[in-house]
Amino acid sequence: MENFVFYNPVKILFGKGQIANIGAEIPADAKILMTYGGGSIKTNGVYEQVKSALAGRDVLEFGGIEPNPHLETLMKAVELVRQEGIDFLLAVGGGSVLDGTKFIAAAVPFEGEPWDILAKQAPVTAAVPFGAVLTLPATGSEMNINAVITKWETKEKLYFASPLVFPRFSVLDPETTFSLPPRQIGNGIVDAYTHVMEQYLTYPVNAPLQDRMAESILKTLIEEGPKTLANPHDYDARANVMWCATMALNGLIAVGVPQDWATHMIGHELTAEHGLDHAQTLAIVLPSTLSVRRDRKWQKLLQYAARVWNIVDGSEAERIEQAIAHTRNFFESVGVPTRLSDYGVGVETIPAIIERLQQHGFSTMGEQQDVDSQVVEKILTLSA
Repeated sequence: MENFVFYNPVKILFGKGQIANIGAEIPADAKILMTYGGGSIKTNGVYEQVKSALAGRDVLEFGGIEPNPHLETLMKAVELVRQEGIDFLLAVGGGSVLDGTKFIAAAVPFEGEPWDILAKQAPVTAAVPFGAVLTLPATGSEMNINAVITKWETKEKLYFASPLVFPRFSVLDPETTFSLPPRQIGNGIVDAYTHVMEQYLTYPVNAPLQDRMAESILKTLIEEGPKTLANPHDYDARANVMWCATMALNGLIAVGVPQDWATHMIGHELTAEHGLDHAQTLAIVLPSTLSVRRDRKWQKLLQYAARVWNIVDGSEAERIEQAIAHTRNFFESVGVPTRLSDYGVGVETIPAIIERLQQHGFSTMGEQQDVDSQVVEKILTLSA
């Protein structure tokens, strides 16, 4: 196991009715900006719950944060926070709203051009405190320091991370997810699954606890994910998937082990270039990445085949092939197609994706920094 430092201060309020308790988590004299997305929280009852919990408090609102949140939109919120003297942010929505709010929190006190936080990895030295009410389990943003932002003008999708943008608290009420459309449910399952795979399916470093924890999240998503699609009001299945998505990317399974993230980097560029959902890009790229890089991931692929998919018969090569096929089939089974052609994207996009990766400093990627432009070309060609 590799050396590590682990720190996660996020307070989780999990379960039905927990939104009612957010008032106690926010300073009584705070001037609050509530951020949200396209307005679904006003039709599923979440908005009313939040407003009720904050009755009598000084609350302003900023809606319209997009999926793959746009810098241009977020900067309007930054100006609002500065003008109104907001001193606490409350993100209500899915991962995009949370990511966008993290950027707002970091950008408000930032001296200089806020885009530099992403484009130049300029250090974040201060941030407005914020809390979250999660309505879509997928990204793990409710319990981590990461955020991904899109500059719509230039079609750039970049990320930043800072411990200063840990949420002070996050509410996870599975009932808030009951009204999600099947597409978002399936996307969330694929997103969480791929987060685990990026940290788990690399090479062995004698970290059996992290491996077992990762495998348990994967198996739970396989078992519980389809239930949430079959019965949207299955509270127990929703609760299990929601906690899996949080555990997948709160840093716990990442400690002491190598991490990949090539699938995510390639996926970000597909989203920026073609507007695909984040999870759709992961479903396209991950199976092909596993296939192209099987020689470098051989031992963990065999472990994955045996422990997650119970594949123990046949040659090593056959077991690995089956495990990759099972992964692809699982993504398809939760409604997320796994080929570029399924989204009307052809192989002619490959040079542009490679060029974008190089422009953003990702000429080599992966746990061994051996995913170069040639490997990316193989992955995307196989994904056609």
